[in-house]
Amino acid sequence: MPFVCGVDGCRKGWIVICKEMESSSVSPHLCSSAQAFFDFRPSLVAIDIPIGLPERGSRMCDVEARKLLGPARKSSIFPAPIRPILNAKNYKEACAIRLQFEGKKLSLQTWGIVPKIKEVDKLLRENPHLRNSIREVHPEVSFYFLGGNKPLQLNKKTKDGQMERYALLKPIFGHWLDQVLSQRNQLGSGVDDVLDAFAALWSAERIFKGESQSLPSLPVADSFGLRMEILA
Repeated sequence: MPFVCGVDGCRKGWIVICKEMESSSVSPHLCSSAQAFFDFRPSLVAIDIPIGLPERGSRMCDVEARKLLGPARKSSIFPAPIRPILNAKNYKEACAIRLQFEGKKLSLQTWGIVPKIKEVDKLLRENPHLRNSIREVHPEVSFYFLGGNKPLQLNKKTKDGQMERYALLKPIFGHWLDQVLSQRNQLGSGVDDVLDAFAALWSAERIFKGESQSLPSLPVADSFGLRMEILA
């Protein structure tokens, strides 16, 4: 039976929400590594992490996503690091590398997700057969399309922002959403992590069915052949 997964990073690793496409049943999992996603043998994994990295400059998918979300939410799209930064041993070294290539430092927010970017990048470079099975999404872009082509207005860390996101997901996932939210402590996840993973799951279904939209519409690949695109 085919099933798809929506994935978001959390403090203990990755929160993975799986949905069986025929029965529509949903199950949450906590994975310590990206490789573990495939223990479930999913048909498709939609993950909130940059895939495909430029040698310098910005990815067009990030530029278009920020434009799509507008002033209210564009700051939620962290620019993907340039590939040379993956070799940095610490934040100071990462800033020095970016200064050398682009004349500016790296944000702390971006440095904070570099370990997870490296993990997924390594997995896909070493396993080319997985490249069509694990695809990049961004929850704010997913919520944009889920909400009728309108960006969200509130920060996901606030209670009102979480209710804004919950209201969009509840009609789609029903009691499964409430069930997973009630298990968030066991999953090592915050409310925002769970909501983001469900948004990724919504996009995973669309990708699997061939109904997703791509930013940009004609994505290019990085130096390792990894597509630089955000799907929703």
